[in-house]
Amino acid sequence: MAGCRFKLKELLDSLTSKEQNVAQFIIDYPSEVVQMSIGDLAVTCGTSISTVVRLCKSAGYTGYKDLCRELSVDLIQPPSVVPADYTDMHPGDSLDKIVNTVFASDIRAIENTMSVLKIDQLELAVAAILKAKRIDFYGLAASGAVALDACNKFVRINKISMSSSDPHQQLLNASMLNPEDVAVLISYSGNTKDILETAEVAKQSKATLISLTKYSKNQLAKMADICLYSSSAETLVRSGPMGSRIGQLAVIDVLYTAVTSREYDNVKTYLDKTRLATIKKHSQFCTE
Repeated sequence: MAGCRFKLKELLDSLTSKEQNVAQFIIDYPSEVVQMSIGDLAVTCGTSISTVVRLCKSAGYTGYKDLCRELSVDLIQPPSVVPADYTDMHPGDSLDKIVNTVFASDIRAIENTMSVLKIDQLELAVAAILKAKRIDFYGLAASGAVALDACNKFVRINKISMSSSDPHQQLLNASMLNPEDVAVLISYSGNTKDILETAEVAKQSKATLISLTKYSKNQLAKMADICLYSSSAETLVRSGPMGSRIGQLAVIDVLYTAVTSREYDNVKTYLDKTRLATIKKHSQFCTE
C-alpha cells in the first residue's frame, strides 16, 4: 500500500467514526476518489465537507486537493517487490520461507517508515540536535534498545547524551534537563504510561521534546515539539516488536547521519578517536 492510503490506514484507529468511514472509502476506492470533488466524497460517505477537511488535516495534508495529489501518485507508482501486507510465520515453515518472510516484512517496515516521515519535522529535529548541549534518549523494552543505540551513536561524535531503560532513572535524567537540551522519546504506540510521565518531566524542564512514534494521533506526539514517525505492522508470531524496531532504528540512523554530515569538519576528529578506541579494544580481546 502506497503513501496516502498507507497513512490513512495507520490513522484509522485514532480517527472519529465519521472520519474512519471517509478514510476507508479512500483506501478501498482510490481511483474513484481522485475523480471526485470534496462535496461528492462527503455525500458518498454520508458525512459533511468539514469532516473530510478534518481527515485531510489529521493525515498531514493542507487540504483535499493535497490529499488527492498524493493519492494520484500512489496510483501511478509501480507495485513494490515486497508483498503489500505483512505475512505471519506458521509452525513448520521451511527456513527459506522464514528468511523470506522476515526480510520482506523488515523491508516493508523501512518503506512504510519512509512514507510517513515528514521532511520538515526531520529538519527541525536535526536543527534542534545540532544546537543542543545535551541529547537524552528515552524508551522502554524494544524502544529502550533503540534509545540506547541512539545514545551510543551520538556519544561517538562528542554529543553529551544519556539513556536508561529504567523508568525511575528516566525521570531523574529528565528532571535535570535544561531549555538548551533535547529529549528524544521513543514509543511505538505513543501511549506508554512511563514514557508519557518522562515526557511530562522533560517538558517541565523546558527541553525540546522530539517524539518517535507510529503514525497516529497519540498522546506522546501531542506533547512533543517535533514529531517523527516510524511504521510497522506486527503479526501474531512476530509480536515481539521486530518490524517496529527496524523502522525506529532507521529514523535514528537518519538523524545521526544528518547531524554528522552537517558538522563533519567538527566531528571528524571524534569519529577517528572513537573508532581507534574501539579498534584497540577489539585487538586486546583478539590477543588474549
